[in-house]
Amino acid sequence: MQANAYLEFNGQCEAAFKFYEQNLGGQIIMMMNHEGLPAEDKQQIPEDMQNMILHARLDLGSTVIMGSDTPTNRPVKPQGFSVSLLVDTPEEAERIFKALSENGSVRMPIEETFWAHRFGMVTDQFGTPWMVNCEKTM
Repeated sequence: MQANAYLEFNGQCEAAFKFYEQNLGGQIIMMMNHEGLPAEDKQQIPEDMQNMILHARLDLGSTVIMGSDTPTNRPVKPQGFSVSLLVDTPEEAERIFKALSENGSVRMPIEETFWAHRFGMVTDQFGTPWMVNCEKTM
């Protein structure tokens, strides 16, 4: 079994996944908008959603992040979770944290803790909450 994060956006899914691909070092495997649906299915999609993302998948090594845009009448605000990134070096943690912080809001600055060489919490410019963690060996 594998558990993966599925993120929902308010029309920013494409921009978010391109940003994540560039800054997290992954690869977008799939990005499909509603416009690509078969004609009979496309008729059920409101006009203002045709160019929004139906499904996106970003592979990050052994981890996958998926996402989509929500219908315009059902905007979402992420709450009660964070996407946690476990990285190998303090330098990688700081680089990723800096990128995710750009136009976002820092919830806990990245710093050394009793369990980690670096740990920090941020909500990125797309509204996704992240934890960046470079653990110490115990």
